[in-house]
Amino acid sequence: MDWTPLLSTLTGAVIGIAATLIADRNRWRREEARHALEVRREVYTEYVSALKAAGEEIRAVALGDHMSESARDAAVREAVRGTGIYTASERLWLVGPPQVVEAGNEAFHRLRAIRDAYARGVAVGSADDAPLIERRRKAMAQMRRLMREDLGIGPLGIE
Repeated sequence: MDWTPLLSTLTGAVIGIAATLIADRNRWRREEARHALEVRREVYTEYVSALKAAGEEIRAVALGDHMSESARDAAVREAVRGTGIYTASERLWLVGPPQVVEAGNEAFHRLRAIRDAYARGVAVGSADDAPLIERRRKAMAQMRRLMREDLGIGPLGIE
């Protein structure tokens, strides 16, 4: 009895099954990578948007009239809390790579420095405000650059 046709058939079947399994695994990995990228894109968008909203809110509060220093302090802090920045920050810490998390944290701390200055009574647009705004702008630009890099998007070149 000649075993060659049987062995050839079995070898072909094993190769076919192995190739199918490898192709399925590769497809699964691509889909997982694509999903992870989409999750990071959503988290980055949420975080940047929350940082921007918090900045606008504290600026608006700082431009308003307040009866006392404690009322101004409370209003500025509440303005930040209402933007969802803390939830967005936690999401960033969960899914972002270390360099993006570090840059996001730096941008958050620059925002907090402005919040604290406005809470103390620093006037919007004053000489004391300008360096704080500049440090925040630089931190935001660095964070966006790293986020874009992580997402595989080239630099804007305008910041």
